Amino acid sequence: MALDLYVNGEPRRLDQSPVSANLLSVIQALGHNPQLVVTEHNGVIVPRSQWPNIPVGDYDSLEIVTIVGGGS
Repeated sequence: MALDLYVNGEPRRLDQSPVSANLLSVIQALGHNPQLVVTEHNGVIVPRSQWPNIPVGDYDSLEIVTIVGGGS
């Protein structure tokens, strides 16, 4: 079953929706390392510890920001 989302403002379709479409499984299905991103779901920043408990449905909005290291 497909899952239609908005990811960082762009429409995205997961053709193979995770069996349990929670925030953690969707982030992984989108190819992100969960330890390296911060995520907003439908306008709310969700603590990483809550991701397995947050259901994701069709046309939900995700903002995914990747944490990068570096500096001088």
